[in-house]
Amino acid sequence: MSDRPKIRLHVDHPLGPGQTVDLSRDQANYLFNVMRLGPGAEVALFNGRDGEWRAVVAEAGKRGGSLSCVEQTAPLLLPPDLWLLFAPIKKARTDFIVEKAAEMGAARILPVQTEFTNAERIRQDRLQAHAIEAAEQCGGTFVPEVAELQRLDRMLDDWPEDRQMIYADEALAGAAEALSAAPRATRWAILIGPEGGFSEPERARLRALPFVTPVSLGPRILRADTAAVAALTLFQSTRGDWR
Repeated sequence: MSDRPKIRLHVDHPLGPGQTVDLSRDQANYLFNVMRLGPGAEVALFNGRDGEWRAVVAEAGKRGGSLSCVEQTAPLLLPPDLWLLFAPIKKARTDFIVEKAAEMGAARILPVQTEFTNAERIRQDRLQAHAIEAAEQCGGTFVPEVAELQRLDRMLDDWPEDRQMIYADEALAGAAEALSAAPRATRWAILIGPEGGFSEPERARLRALPFVTPVSLGPRILRADTAAVAALTLFQSTRGDWR
């Protein structure tokens, strides 16, 4: 078997032996005009469901083309059942959070509107594209869903009882100890607040909820994007699939 193809492409199409995958205009432009591939060239495909597949270029045109699946090169690797909730911040830093969450094994990404959230709207389609790009670049075979922006209070009203939540609270200490003492569960979520922190009513409500475990992310106050990476690292190394 030859080395796995270096160019990876996410497609919304079933993958399997001999499966033909028609390319969109943008995909064809990327493969044939930007990357200069031609018929017979190899590409790695994944769709978030069927693992990664080696495919060859069957047809190459200026506005379209097709690929043919040859063999599976990697199975589907599902992340832990972990959601990341975060308050959107500046555009570039919000993009960073989504990209790192996809790389680090979040199963779902949920932007939330808190009392101190600066951004009142997001481009869900653009953030989903960032999650796809992150999976393409880091070898992932799963792409987390990026949800539309939702109000935190309404999300908490409808929170599933069997999903535990880690709430990053800068007023606490002992993150590893707190997480180790949290209830055993298979479904988790991490909540990262906005740049201005949570309001006192929000903090009081979170601390009163039975499914919430407050944790500290260390003695230093972290920016929201850094806090998201730190919390994901903490979870994956203690309760996730890095152990």
